[in-house]
Amino acid sequence: MAHHYRPLPPRNTYIMRIARSASIAVGIMAASLGIGMLGYHGFEGQSWLDSFLNASMILAGMGPANELHTTGGKVFAGCYAIFSGVVFLSMTAVLLAPMAHRFLHRMHLEIEPESPKDN
Repeated sequence: MAHHYRPLPPRNTYIMRIARSASIAVGIMAASLGIGMLGYHGFEGQSWLDSFLNASMILAGMGPANELHTTGGKVFAGCYAIFSGVVFLSMTAVLLAPMAHRFLHRMHLEIEPESPKDN
């Protein structure tokens, strides 16, 4: 039996897939926040609290909260901003994948005939 003829998985399976995707996205976000905090703390000598603030602001797309003073800190902030954009797109894809898959599967089931035709 072809994959696209299978019925939709039960709702609890779908919810578990969304929960798994959400936990992966949270893990990606936590790792990215940690990278940013280490960078701001190491390159700029900021306190852990200020490092957290700057890293979270960059990840959220708001921009740095504190002025940067060192060349290394400025280079890191630029690279981290680019990295954060990629992380944002990746997290969005991970979160939306189960929903898109179920939507496309449902649409395909509605279009296909009841039984596959043998050629």
